[in-house]
Amino acid sequence: MRISCMGCVISLAGALLVSSYAFAQNSPKPNYGGPEDLYQKLGDTGAGGAAPRKDLTGFWAGMVAAKLNDVPTMTPWGLEQFHLHKTNGEVPVADSNDPIKSCDPLGFPRSMLFMTRGIAFTQMPGRVIEMFQFNRAWREIWTDGRELPKNVGGNSADAPDPRWYGYSVGRWEGDYTFVVDTVGSDDRSWLDNAGHPHSVDLRVQERYTRVNHNTLEVTITIDDPKAYTKPFVITKANFKWIPQQDFEEQFCVPSEEAEYQKLIGEPAAHGKSK
Repeated sequence: MRISCMGCVISLAGALLVSSYAFAQNSPKPNYGGPEDLYQKLGDTGAGGAAPRKDLTGFWAGMVAAKLNDVPTMTPWGLEQFHLHKTNGEVPVADSNDPIKSCDPLGFPRSMLFMTRGIAFTQMPGRVIEMFQFNRAWREIWTDGRELPKNVGGNSADAPDPRWYGYSVGRWEGDYTFVVDTVGSDDRSWLDNAGHPHSVDLRVQERYTRVNHNTLEVTITIDDPKAYTKPFVITKANFKWIPQQDFEEQFCVPSEEAEYQKLIGEPAAHGKSK
């Protein structure tokens, strides 16, 4: 059964509301999802036994938005870009230039910092595929020993183009930690919901540690000397094994976004009511 347009609009309004208050990224209250969030519901599932060796395969639940650490001092370029980004938290939704407003891809690493209600891994020869519940997006993490591309976005004819989810390679460090290095993330995406920028020179390292069968610990380190004065750990988050191994369907739908702007966003921005 198709949901009515108004139902879609209300759902989108709720998603944008979550987006706006998740900007309080240094808040001591990391539970952005509320008591009905799947991550919270799985709080009593326990360890589930020992983790399998060198295996992340399966579906995992996280919070809607990870609790983020303070960013270090930005460079003049980074600060200039930051001031150009208008979030839902500081201006009316209609005046925001958050890429998600147009249903642009979250990109990477924002996809690992927001809308992380569900992620999944499948391991294949020479690669690991990571999938995201939000927008049913996926990325390839190569494990065949290749090197990361150089000069992404450069001026030479053979320079590879930036990608929304970058170029990623992974390796196992021991039996339970999968390390992923990523370069070449498209700089049209934001680093996080607060509008912090990143350049195409961004390098990201993710460390996925399977603590036990039901717990996955993720640490994400940002290194972007064009935007920030030093590398920093942006988050250390936990994910929990989803027993039913199933995802919900969650899309940012452009037609629903346009309807939301028409019925709610624009009238609110101009002090009108329908």
